[in-house]
Amino acid sequence: MPSFMERVSRQIFAATALIILTSSGLVFSQTSERVVQLKPIERQINLLVLGDSILWGEGLKTEHKSWYLVKTWLAANTGRAVVERIEAHAGAVIEARDETDGMGAADGEVNVGFPTVSHQIARALRQYTDGSKVDLVLVNGCANDIGSESLLNAAISTDQIRTLTEAKCGPPVERLLRKITSSFATAHVVLTGYYPFFSEKTRNDFLTKAMARRFFKDNPGAGKMSSKATLERLIINSRVWYEASNKSMAEVVAKVNADLGPPGSPPRIVFAEIHFPPEYSFGAPETRLWNFNRSPFKLLLVLLSFGKIKPETNDERRKQRNASCDEFYKRLPTDTQDQKQERDNKRLKCRYAALGHLNRKGALVYADAITNQVKSAIGQAGWLRELRAPGP
Repeated sequence: MPSFMERVSRQIFAATALIILTSSGLVFSQTSERVVQLKPIERQINLLVLGDSILWGEGLKTEHKSWYLVKTWLAANTGRAVVERIEAHAGAVIEARDETDGMGAADGEVNVGFPTVSHQIARALRQYTDGSKVDLVLVNGCANDIGSESLLNAAISTDQIRTLTEAKCGPPVERLLRKITSSFATAHVVLTGYYPFFSEKTRNDFLTKAMARRFFKDNPGAGKMSSKATLERLIINSRVWYEASNKSMAEVVAKVNADLGPPGSPPRIVFAEIHFPPEYSFGAPETRLWNFNRSPFKLLLVLLSFGKIKPETNDERRKQRNASCDEFYKRLPTDTQDQKQERDNKRLKCRYAALGHLNRKGALVYADAITNQVKSAIGQAGWLRELRAPGP
């Protein structure tokens, strides 16, 4: 009977032989003497997310964000591991005069313009070192370049909204897409659109009126309008913004694709237009957007306090965002009275930043729009896992 040391030596020899055989790609079958050649393991799919609060997923837990839903769908449909890098954050603008002039927030829920979407590309490149490693880029942008003070301002005419949208969602988006495609030379790119904020299905209750008045009040040069007239103008402007932004971005995608390849070649960039019926808008019966917490108890507290108690948002990240906003916009000992007031206003807007952003159902709308565009790229990019067939 072999000794303990002899048995250990045999086990070590057998394990060593197995390691050598498997590392060389050869495994001998125990039931037959044929050799099976193992195919190399496919590499992961690298997903990069650039943009503003929409693709960041303002107010959503990670597992409910649209990019995460796309990630899980992609993994299930390709059989590969999908590794994401998220550079998108709330408040991001596409460009700034000086991209180094600004301070970013540690929490992507805090709506600040820096890092810009353009600067997000540079940050991602430093991490990847080789841009060709990126397989899929999800990107959006241009709403913050226009600004909520314009998009949600009833005093601005539809012509002004259209002009602003064409200016900010046209050439800047084109420059952004050219930078993305040159930085990540083999990546497929999905540019996502936006949605109309208000519609004829929006309920004109006291919370909606208060919000509309707040944005209208921020524009002292505007004439006096009733709450009904204010909402009607906001509905029209929302529709114009939606149509004009879709048109501008679709034209830019077509233009950049035409320069990237000959006619008839598969497009590197696709535009995911978001189909958003009136029922999905803010305050509508089937809304796909975060709103105020409208529980009877919360609303009663707001009413009884005569506005001293502020209404809460109904998103999933409210408590975390409130803490992050308070920290980011905390007063400094050197602040003047005007600076203190400015910080307080920014902190309040930061706390309410989730209003009008995609809720869980809204994120599904975006994920569906993106995956519908990605389907054609799966086979073209070779992301499908090949079946492992034994050798002869």
